[in-house]
Amino acid sequence: MISIHHLVRTCCAYVLLISLVAMTSSSTAMASAYRVGVGRADCTGPSVEITFMGYAQLSQRGVGIHLRQYARAFIFEETPGRRAVFVSVDAGMMGHAVKRDVLAVLQKKYGDLYRAENVAISGSHTHSTPGGFLMYLLYDMTSLGFVSETFNALVRGIAQSIIRAHNSMIEAKVYVAEIDVAEANINRSPSAYENNPEEERAQYRDNVDKRLVQLRMVNKNGVVFGAINWFAVHPTSMNNTNRYVSSDNVGEFVGAFASSNLGDVSPNIMGPKCEKTGLPCDLLTSSCPAGAGACFASGPGEDMFESTKIIATRLYSAASQLLTKSGGRQVTGPVNFVHQFVDMTKAEAMYYNPKTRTLEQVRGCLPAMGYSFAAGTTDGPGAFDFQQGTITDNALWNAVRDFIAEPTVDDKECQAPKPILLATGRAKFPYDWQPKIVPTQILLIGDFAIAAVPGEFTTMSGRRMRNEVSAASVAAGGKTLQVVVAGLSNMYTSYITTPEEYEVQRYEGASTLYGPHTLTIYLQQYKRMVRSMVLNETLDAGPTPPYQDDKQISLMTGVIFDGHPIGREFGSVKIQPLNTYERGDTVSTTFVTGNPRNNLMHDKTFFTVEQKQVDGNWTVVATDANWETKFKWERQSTILGFSDTEFLWEIGPDTKLGTYRIRHFGYYRYILGGVYPYTGSTKTFIVE
Repeated sequence: MISIHHLVRTCCAYVLLISLVAMTSSSTAMASAYRVGVGRADCTGPSVEITFMGYAQLSQRGVGIHLRQYARAFIFEETPGRRAVFVSVDAGMMGHAVKRDVLAVLQKKYGDLYRAENVAISGSHTHSTPGGFLMYLLYDMTSLGFVSETFNALVRGIAQSIIRAHNSMIEAKVYVAEIDVAEANINRSPSAYENNPEEERAQYRDNVDKRLVQLRMVNKNGVVFGAINWFAVHPTSMNNTNRYVSSDNVGEFVGAFASSNLGDVSPNIMGPKCEKTGLPCDLLTSSCPAGAGACFASGPGEDMFESTKIIATRLYSAASQLLTKSGGRQVTGPVNFVHQFVDMTKAEAMYYNPKTRTLEQVRGCLPAMGYSFAAGTTDGPGAFDFQQGTITDNALWNAVRDFIAEPTVDDKECQAPKPILLATGRAKFPYDWQPKIVPTQILLIGDFAIAAVPGEFTTMSGRRMRNEVSAASVAAGGKTLQVVVAGLSNMYTSYITTPEEYEVQRYEGASTLYGPHTLTIYLQQYKRMVRSMVLNETLDAGPTPPYQDDKQISLMTGVIFDGHPIGREFGSVKIQPLNTYERGDTVSTTFVTGNPRNNLMHDKTFFTVEQKQVDGNWTVVATDANWETKFKWERQSTILGFSDTEFLWEIGPDTKLGTYRIRHFGYYRYILGGVYPYTGSTKTFIVE
């Protein structure tokens, strides 16, 4: 198996898979070929001082980079000018305003070739990248509001990835293949899953999806040059104590590892245990007895870095098996797409109640978060003394809630049995706290359907979506579709549970915004969209989400100035590496630096590890995007603007022996304005 070091070095080189895999079918004619383009671009946000998006921990502010963020774009065209675009982004999720501004960049270059209808942008859901880009208060609150650096980095990187894909369009075949991945995920809310109908659960072997689905692209010479992999797992191997920017367990693959119905799925396969006793937590509430500490899920490694490496390697190994084989099914047929905005607070649907065996008309509610939302999950427990599975309220917390925004009697009845902790749909100050109007979208490549959903579907919710979309196609006279759920696409609206899971009010149910029939409404909507595609009908665009750019508040200051100690310039080495190292050692060196926020170094690097060649030239062997490197920035004096950066390089088992050096590239800011570059280099050292 390819080592993790080689794997990530390859990952960081480029999205194309030419150097990895040569297919054996090079003589096969390109019948029913598509034109396909792939592109990758750096979208790393501010790596220091900004709170990460995911765990909602104000203290989890970045200090440096372990793995960079990338946007990976794939364009499919069967009929000239009719294209579908799927982008997977190393980010917590996607925001409507980010996609809107990406499309504005593309439309300035290409007219209406790329639009909201045919472009789907999906966040990988890593919890270790900077936040502040969603423009809804509840989601940006822990980032101290809107962070323009994060927002602009995502817009530029995503747009650039699509531009690169646009410029690389070639004739290609598309194949789909599947494989099961063992010991990579568990259900973190099994008590909620068990509340689904027994006859439905009996159809599935596991309470999470173990199947990895891969869409791979092959050029006319039979060489794989791109791949998208969907697998249901939370990228939370890096826990809420991590402060390095990281793509987590789904960033270690050349191509894209995209999110799916991961809502209740954890990579911490050792399961939840009480922090101090090591005993299992309570199944329903995920709580521990007094004195036993918090309930945390962990594993399978000794620490979060090792756990990330193990899960990433298992996913990569499974995906690479599909890449290196010529199996799977060729996808043929037209490229199609459909998109519509829906006001979930006004939507209605018909629901078959399995308990009463009757059809009922149900509706969406104003957004609200339940008590169990504050409890957090076993991947990242919340604050105070909230517990999952809470279906009763509390007078004190209700008073706090009502001070912010008071829910009506109808709100409470609509959301029942969820006790409302935050009536976010009623909160207006200083702007909307959570979305009401959401995007729904399907991309179709032949008979392969990508259901782009604006949130985190649980395991059973995703299964129902896949089944209903395929059945709706057949009912309308179309093909049986193979469907993948592409989670966290185009906008973020928290979780989507089944009505039965909602009753239990675990974290996922408490975070299902639009009430117990949120999924019911989505299922009806996606069936309607499939029918419109099959029958070639046109859906209206739907209501437009509100423009909130001019209302954004940011309490996060920019970089004011940088300074350096007397006698030391920016880039000077404060702590030199040792003279010699062996494989398995870690090289450590410290530089006098400016703030990394002065320049995000897209498609560049803050550090390089370089080896001296026999001709005297230096070759870069690692950058700040490699698995085996990380850097940590630390403010030494706020008043004087001094800061240092420690750079670490773990010498892998396959590292060539020889002479090395480490170089640093950065920018500093004058107090009167202006940002200026600097470089620095260590002394040479030997790996022997």
